[in-house]
Amino acid sequence: MIEDILADTGAKMAKAVSHAQSEFGSVRTGRATPVLVEKLSVDYYGSEVPLQQLAGFSVPEARLLVIQPYDRGAIAAIEKAIQNSDLGINPSNDGQVVRLAFPPLTAERRKDFVKVVKHMAEEGRVAVRNLRRAARHELEALEDGGGASADDRERAEKELDKLTTRYVGDIDVALEHKERELLEV
Repeated sequence: MIEDILADTGAKMAKAVSHAQSEFGSVRTGRATPVLVEKLSVDYYGSEVPLQQLAGFSVPEARLLVIQPYDRGAIAAIEKAIQNSDLGINPSNDGQVVRLAFPPLTAERRKDFVKVVKHMAEEGRVAVRNLRRAARHELEALEDGGGASADDRERAEKELDKLTTRYVGDIDVALEHKERELLEV
């Protein structure tokens, strides 16, 4: 039973780390990448649809993202969704594709993005710690219910702390990488 709790918590912690890493990907680094827009919700004929289901993406140049809708009638809706997003970029279209030209990032804007990424990393760490706390409660309940001894619970808590340290470390490594990427000119 203890092994099940530890395995389940480890899997949930891994998901929290991958979520934090995907959040990092949504922060702009000066290079165009489809990750910045593919999750945007587009009002497509009355329903909210992720942009990645409505269009294909290409990056012909480092600072240019081209969005090719599968349905040309969606161009106006795609443009509106991009304008309403927090990207701060005005899309242009030629009736066939939507183009997003990313301006170079200023030093001040880069520092703002670093703060945003640090906040995302802290949210990831908090999620991992919350999972540890929930697992500890499960272990205590197991001990109180007679399913495990106090020694077994203590050993499991030490293993849980190792898991927590490992996954928080993974978030820190991803944060360090993203910071370097953001501050690179």
